[in-house]
Amino acid sequence: MAVKNTLLFEPEVTCATCQACCCRLEVMLITDTGVPERYIEEDSWGSRVMARLDDGWCAALDRDTMMCSIYEHRPLICREFAMGEFECRTERKACL
Repeated sequence: MAVKNTLLFEPEVTCATCQACCCRLEVMLITDTGVPERYIEEDSWGSRVMARLDDGWCAALDRDTMMCSIYEHRPLICREFAMGEFECRTERKACL
């Protein structure tokens, strides 16, 4: 019988367990995906980025569900940020 090392075990990341830690990252808009203008701002270098609230969270994050309110029109980088992959788990560790 195999024994799991509970120190190395990481629970599966799903929509139900996601804590939206990636929604604290700066997101540059490098392609047009239809992000509504109210969620776009300009950074200090003149690049278009996702707007963030004063507390650092993405302005498009629905705080009740902790899910993206513009999921179908989310930026390319958000589409490529795979839930549960290395980058996701790294951000979760830093966020929690």
